[in-house]
Amino acid sequence: MDGRLPDFLGVGVQKGGTTTLQAMLKEHPGVFLPPVKELHFFSLHYGEGEGWYRQQFVAAQPEQRCGEITPYYLFHPEAPARIRRMLPAARLIVLLRDPVQRCLSGLFHSRRLGLEPLHVEQALEAELGRLEGAEAVLAANDGRHLSHQVHSYLSRSRYEQQLMRYEQLFPRDQLLLLRSEDLFGNPEGLWQRVLAYLQLEDWPLPHEVGRLNAGAGEAEHLDPALVQRLRWQLAPTYEAMERRYGLQW
Repeated sequence: MDGRLPDFLGVGVQKGGTTTLQAMLKEHPGVFLPPVKELHFFSLHYGEGEGWYRQQFVAAQPEQRCGEITPYYLFHPEAPARIRRMLPAARLIVLLRDPVQRCLSGLFHSRRLGLEPLHVEQALEAELGRLEGAEAVLAANDGRHLSHQVHSYLSRSRYEQQLMRYEQLFPRDQLLLLRSEDLFGNPEGLWQRVLAYLQLEDWPLPHEVGRLNAGAGEAEHLDPALVQRLRWQLAPTYEAMERRYGLQW
């Protein structure tokens, strides 16, 4: 087959800074990323087969590290096993944002795209019903479930459940967990961690880091009581992330 398979994947999270990370990595001469972010091979296009996937990296130079970033991979229930079968040695990068902020940013993102007709509280209340039966649909190679992709607000922020699927299949040292907040608050420190993890030569931070594809800040105008309620609902995630990974928000 023409082309090669990637050495690393950015697997999450949605609204966690993956667009910015992609822009940073693209400027490193030792990295090849496909022109289009979010190939969705292990989620939406698995039925295309390995040959199709390899073609996405056919322009990579032999000395470059290949990768791709698709944040849906963290949340998609079949993605971890599919990645394990095809890329057992892949290095996986996960950007994790404050769970409540990620939840709200994801919701407003769907509203901006015209994919969420409900008001904020209605959308959150409707989530479980909308996602019912999704995992059975997604088990097919090209299975798609619209609500699983665009109406999964609280569910995508329950990081501990999603990370467990990966930890059951990959050694812990193949997972690099990063706080999205550090991408903007301490970009140089985060950049150095990424370079070391991917075994890349030192390279200056490519540009002043900005929030590419960032939300418009709608969450700032929400009722504080709603934000507090979401924090309570996601309390097990906050506790698990601190206990298991030392990550705090």
